[in-house]
Amino acid sequence: MPETPAKPPKKTPFSDIDLNRWRDYGDVLTDSLWFFSNRAKGEGHQLDYHGNFIPQLATQLFTRYTRQDEIVLDLFLGAGTSALEALNMDRRCVGVELKAELVEYVAGKIPPSDLGSRVRLLQGNSVNPDIVSRLREELRALDSDFAQFLVLHPPYADIIQFSDLPEDLSTLSSTETFLDSFEAVVRNGYELLAPGRFAALIIGDKYAKGELIPLGFLCMERMKRVGFKTKAIIVKDIQGNEKGKGRTANLWRYRALAGGYYIFKHEYIIVMFKPQ
Repeated sequence: MPETPAKPPKKTPFSDIDLNRWRDYGDVLTDSLWFFSNRAKGEGHQLDYHGNFIPQLATQLFTRYTRQDEIVLDLFLGAGTSALEALNMDRRCVGVELKAELVEYVAGKIPPSDLGSRVRLLQGNSVNPDIVSRLREELRALDSDFAQFLVLHPPYADIIQFSDLPEDLSTLSSTETFLDSFEAVVRNGYELLAPGRFAALIIGDKYAKGELIPLGFLCMERMKRVGFKTKAIIVKDIQGNEKGKGRTANLWRYRALAGGYYIFKHEYIIVMFKPQ
């Protein structure tokens, strides 16, 4: 008998996943509760900067929401997880980082042949409106008017102070000031994201003066205020990846029992989209 011709790939406009072969993607998560037992290492990734998210998040998000050669825009680049994983997955990346020494450090991780041609790094303040025109130049250098995916991994307010710079979101005096600055970053990212495409907010919550401050949901509301719509809220287990819990868990368990609160073991990945 003649062989049945293979079906042509069936893909969405935002992913290379072939829906005709959906059973073959067992490593792609589709549930809203994510567990990772450790941080992926290798291919440029290492735990070299407190606060950088684990590479597996970038792998999952880029698989679901980008296609080969598309551009990821990261407005809080940090130690460069987005840029490294974009290269590993044959995507491109434009990243903005406030700290000049960190931009230089990330540049040293990128192969010289890719720096400038597939990854473009910009030192600047993502809060300022003038960053948009600078980023448009970076995107045009990659022959595109828009990014196809937006990563937002801001400081979790003032939990960890990343610098002494007054414009650093981790140094701001109040939650409301933090949210106002975050919203300004979101507005800039919204302008640069292609219509119909997705953004991911990676963030956790905080306690202050005995009260839980739900940063994840507060930031989500600021994104909705700008124009984003919510696609998914994913809860990710952070056990084994968090720091600052002391030498043992017993002290924190005692404090939790005494104070009536619960110890954070999660953070959020909130997926939003820009309407057509």
